[in-house]
Amino acid sequence: MDKKIRIAIDGPAAAGKSTIAKLVAGRLGYTYIDTGAMYRALTHKAIGAGVDLEEAGEVEALLPGTQIILEPGAEGQTVLLDGEDVTGVIRTSAVTNGVSAVSAHAGVRAYMVAEQRRMAREGGVVMDGRDIGTAVLPDAELKVFMTATVEERARRRHLENLARGFDSDLGELAREIAIRDKKDSERPVSPLVRARDAVLLDTTDMTIEDAADAIIRLAGEKVD
Repeated sequence: MDKKIRIAIDGPAAAGKSTIAKLVAGRLGYTYIDTGAMYRALTHKAIGAGVDLEEAGEVEALLPGTQIILEPGAEGQTVLLDGEDVTGVIRTSAVTNGVSAVSAHAGVRAYMVAEQRRMAREGGVVMDGRDIGTAVLPDAELKVFMTATVEERARRRHLENLARGFDSDLGELAREIAIRDKKDSERPVSPLVRARDAVLLDTTDMTIEDAADAIIRLAGEKVD
């Protein structure tokens, strides 16, 4: 594809967005921007600083001294927080359970959105998150809203945790994901919602390759 478009992929937690977005970006020769990792990095920093994640002022006070860089790595994307590689530690349960509170703060979102728009300015990017098609890149050429059942998403996250060597309880994960869905959908700032012009993609019964193929076909239609 000669024309470089912006692909926005939204959806609830553990829907497979990041895995599929990385695959799509790689096959198209695009840059993958993991917005969730950016919020996770800040959450990790806030936890380490002993900050109350529910207090906007405390979390937002960390922003001026925070540098988050996403770089291609040997095993995918590397996340650097203030010069330190935090790629693995931002996937712990503590960060997972706290990131919704951090990402709901208006000042945090404004800071992150500005950074994400700067990264996507030239096109040729695949960006995934909760509000990419509605708030970050509302004029993206292709918007996809990816979902799957809570049970399937819990199963996927469970396998990811085990692969990373983390303790994991499938039933607890399903409960946490259901709670996360509710928080993300009901938060007052940039809630999780499908953009009116987003294509719905239910990946419950899809393989990673099937979902990537579907998005690449949709991207092809946008550049024809």
